[in-house]
Amino acid sequence: MRAIVIRKPGGPEQLEIVQRPAPEPKPGHVVIAVKAFGLNRAEIYMRSGAWGPVAEISGIECVGTVHADPDGRFVEGQKVAALMGGMGRTLDGSYAELTCVPAANVAPLATNLCWEDLAAIPESYATAWSCLHGNLALAPGQALLVRGATSALGQAALNIAADAGVHVIATTRSAARRPLLERLGAAEVLIERADLSAELRARHPRGVDAVLDIIGNSTILDSLAMARRYGRVCLVGLLDHAAPLESFNPLFQMPFGGVHFSSFVSAFTYGAADYPLTDVPLQAIIDRVAAGRYQARPARIFGFDEIRAAHALMEANQANGKLVVRV
Repeated sequence: MRAIVIRKPGGPEQLEIVQRPAPEPKPGHVVIAVKAFGLNRAEIYMRSGAWGPVAEISGIECVGTVHADPDGRFVEGQKVAALMGGMGRTLDGSYAELTCVPAANVAPLATNLCWEDLAAIPESYATAWSCLHGNLALAPGQALLVRGATSALGQAALNIAADAGVHVIATTRSAARRPLLERLGAAEVLIERADLSAELRARHPRGVDAVLDIIGNSTILDSLAMARRYGRVCLVGLLDHAAPLESFNPLFQMPFGGVHFSSFVSAFTYGAADYPLTDVPLQAIIDRVAAGRYQARPARIFGFDEIRAAHALMEANQANGKLVVRV
């Protein structure tokens, strides 16, 4: 099979298309014929070596058809999506014509969406759904601030929250992206800055019900200052390259009014006993995309042999949404 491998840690030029043996079917796993896959910022860190040794073949999600399932959970040719379960980290991932994924991380799909549109959905929408309905426990009529809303994950969260009747405040670094965020359902758009909580509090003196921080550690303390008493803040993003906080004293740097702070790391959750992928209504999400309730089409589609250009665009923060690769 053709596969895209990481020759050695480095830039996009280290991604190379080579021939590799097709994965052998094994119990507890499903071999998938990959039709398309979405790109994720995590794959930049895998490729660059920032996360240490990783699998030769990257990619944490894909859509395609079942090639083989030794346990008979799925039938050959069935449409499926796969995400996480060690893909790209401890197991060869989706940057290939075939991939072997733990069965717990594979979901059946019934849809007429094209493969490219379908590939824009799984990881971004599953993560957004888990954060909004799990960590943040959002309810209709509440106010949510999405920090880093022009990212693929941010757009997914904005789609889901606005459709659920939530008042969404979106942040972006560029005023030129305001129309995009408003089309996705943002009621307010703020330009990102280090002390954004001051502007937010001027608009909403009591704070907001929830904050989804996709930027990372560089903004999380300011995000905590945005939440109302008993509000919730979820840290989920890596847009700032996961730079560590120099110091964090929860007793004195957390708001004193009882703000709930959590994080969500999909790489270590989906497929685990406490986080079954079935908790995410992936079929319902796809149906809403097909019906036009969620605007989830990819920002750009690349060919398999354009993987270096796709990574370069993603790393330059010019994607403006989900990038998809057609196999």
